[in-house]
Amino acid sequence: MLLLAGAAMPLLMAAPAQAAETTTTNTGTVGGTAAAVPADSADVTAGSQPLEEIVVTATKRETNLQKTPIAISVVNSQALKDRHVESLYDLADGGVPSLRVATFEARQSALTVGIRGIVPLDANQPAREQGVGIYVDGIYLGRQHGLNAALFDVDRIEVLKGPQGTLFGRNTEGGALSIVTKAPSGQFALRATGGIANYGGYNGDVHLDLPAFAGFAIKVDGIVQHQDATTNDPEPGSTGWNFYNRRGVRAAVRWTPVHGLTDDFSYDNGYDANTPFYSQLLNFNPNSCVAGSQSASPNCSLPGTAYTTLTGTVKPLPPGVIVNGDSRMKVADIGVPQRKSIDKTHGFTNILKYTVSPALELRSLTAWRGVDATQWDNSGGAHRVPVVTLTAACTATAPCGFSRYSLADLHQRQFSQELQAVGSIGIVDYVAGLYYFNEHVSDDAATPNSKGAIATLNGAGQVVGATYVDIPFCTASTPAFVGEAVNGCSIDRASEVKSKSYAAYGQLTANVTDALHLTVGGRYTHDKKKGVLHYFRNVNYDTNPTVAAANGYQPLDQSWNRFNPMMTLAYDVSPAVHAYAKYSTGYRAGGASSRTANYQAFGPEDIKAYELGLKTDFFQHRARLNLAGYIMDRKNSQVDISFIQPAAGSNVNVLRTINAPGITKIRGVEADLTVSPVDRLQLTASYAYTYTDIPAVPITYTAGGVSTTVPQKFYIVFTPRNAASGAIDYSIPLGGSGTSLRFHADANYAQSTQAFDQFALHNDASFIVNGRVSLADIPLRGSTVTVSAWARNLFDEQYVFRRDPSNSLPAGPTTSVVNGSIANVLGDYGNFNAPRTFGLEASIRL
Repeated sequence: MLLLAGAAMPLLMAAPAQAAETTTTNTGTVGGTAAAVPADSADVTAGSQPLEEIVVTATKRETNLQKTPIAISVVNSQALKDRHVESLYDLADGGVPSLRVATFEARQSALTVGIRGIVPLDANQPAREQGVGIYVDGIYLGRQHGLNAALFDVDRIEVLKGPQGTLFGRNTEGGALSIVTKAPSGQFALRATGGIANYGGYNGDVHLDLPAFAGFAIKVDGIVQHQDATTNDPEPGSTGWNFYNRRGVRAAVRWTPVHGLTDDFSYDNGYDANTPFYSQLLNFNPNSCVAGSQSASPNCSLPGTAYTTLTGTVKPLPPGVIVNGDSRMKVADIGVPQRKSIDKTHGFTNILKYTVSPALELRSLTAWRGVDATQWDNSGGAHRVPVVTLTAACTATAPCGFSRYSLADLHQRQFSQELQAVGSIGIVDYVAGLYYFNEHVSDDAATPNSKGAIATLNGAGQVVGATYVDIPFCTASTPAFVGEAVNGCSIDRASEVKSKSYAAYGQLTANVTDALHLTVGGRYTHDKKKGVLHYFRNVNYDTNPTVAAANGYQPLDQSWNRFNPMMTLAYDVSPAVHAYAKYSTGYRAGGASSRTANYQAFGPEDIKAYELGLKTDFFQHRARLNLAGYIMDRKNSQVDISFIQPAAGSNVNVLRTINAPGITKIRGVEADLTVSPVDRLQLTASYAYTYTDIPAVPITYTAGGVSTTVPQKFYIVFTPRNAASGAIDYSIPLGGSGTSLRFHADANYAQSTQAFDQFALHNDASFIVNGRVSLADIPLRGSTVTVSAWARNLFDEQYVFRRDPSNSLPAGPTTSVVNGSIANVLGDYGNFNAPRTFGLEASIRL
């Protein structure tokens, strides 16, 4: 506890603020303060009364956040609005320091979400699972694809930190992200917002609540969000990068035929067209790679290898290629084909609740969901493998190919059914449940070259320049992929996996005294996966079993059983001070990598966590401080080794997922502070310290019949050692009609992180400031109007959030374990964060 108190002192001494970390309640308050207006007000007055209770549902029942022995951060609808959060990726600025969100390199709609150092590098593979569970209204989302779709009318986002393996299940090692939407109210209400922004941006949403009729209440939500590219593509007809166009509709019906029985049915459909962030060349041959003895190029060393000699030549930069590691490029150096990637999400959800008696409520949660994604990623252009070799042979009739176009398709369908019994008997509160999950996912990928270089020769036949042209790609006949992004291509890979999960769980809380509470729980899970690799390097494994066997291919057919217990001892030191000690466990299922020729399988990983927490209110409930310190030990960590192998006009991304032996250590401290020193002023701050260490892993490469084993260090990605966020909210009443002038500002810092498991190279540290000014709740003919000006990344901070060194190091072993090729060495490439965006919005509420 001394560690926790020491970590909190800098927060108590400072004057910081942060609205998202501890703001919420479903009674329409911000930062725990009382609300003087309805919950769906366009802008709620902050700090008008002492902090009130924050309601969460992390234990499957509504509880007071300050009495719930779980480390939770909550972002409510007002905080989302103040920060202009339109999708989950907008939380990547660090508003919740222990929550890390990063976009997949190839498209914005696939997100990596991590909590407390549980962050998978590549969970895009069909047979790979996430480490943090994502839930919408209690329904688990099986894939990270489509996660960046527009957010429908969100009441709050609960960030549950630490393993949630008992009540939420597998793949919640780091925690869970629970998104709660606003249900039909049964009363007429209309809310609408429209806005414009720079980069051709615009947004709009409409939320219509209809009066209840014959026990039915209906609510309809519609959303559109658009932004033009922030890095332009010189290629005529191409889209450019960091473009998005999202739209969606959601309809919800609440049926209450009799007292105690409620049935909520909803349907949602989302469409997201987007392009990835531009991948700039940050430097040229930064490791001074030269052919010859490896010892002569000590920095030009690929982790996990033991090369003695470097072969090949580092080619000069192709003409026109720009090296810029200092600032975000507004226009790409070479134009390339770039189409929009498309993600389509849809789903049906039915949640039935029946209150049998004051001691028992029965619930049924049924859902069917699907995701369809097509990927078109040419963000790297001439900055990625393969590096073009300009010779006299690069002619108009035979241009030398480059510009790896990453094309992919994914189709996912899932069905889930959960039954719950929730209630209280005497001094015991209980939750019991049964869970079933069934998922079918298929994917494919191709990586053709899309541009060609034609050498310009002088009179002596020497190369003095080049011109670049589009070259035909994906022109073959592949009937199995008609209508898909990879149609006509040489297929790098194609796989299919079916997963089933069965679970039974229970949790009991004994309120031993008014102050002492003991919680015990457990979950038994049976997981089963069957997967096949249909294609690899354009070989159809289904029709060429001899080739598949020679590659060591084995279909995936595995199952795992786990029992995940937890125990918490909580004590109310006083009405305003709550302390707890917690032991919890979780696990992530195993799978297989479709990016390997043998469909290499890997096992599950397990985690044990020990946590101490303290939640306090003080200064007559005008201040709130929550602290948590934890130790997590993860066994058999799933880590990735990846590199690109050019072959026959395509550029296959080979990625091996292995289980690291030993125990991965994750240690951390978290602190959240909310202060309302005077009416209408609220200051909030939060801080997360996260230490991670994966023991060195022996890596074996075999090539040419020779094997070497080298210890290699791995890292947990996108997890800063130190991260902090702060915000200030202030409102000024104008007249007696309820109108107010509101000010919001937040600042978010994160220390630099790694972007790849296998490389020590860091991204940049970040410091992002957002702001909003609103003239709120202006009366207008029976309605209220709010007008706002907002800005994200107010000071236009520029930092590299993803830095890839794979193009600046020797290639992975293919034919030799002693000779490493530097023929494709170019430099590090990476992605800068989004530029400053700003705009105006107007909202009306009837």
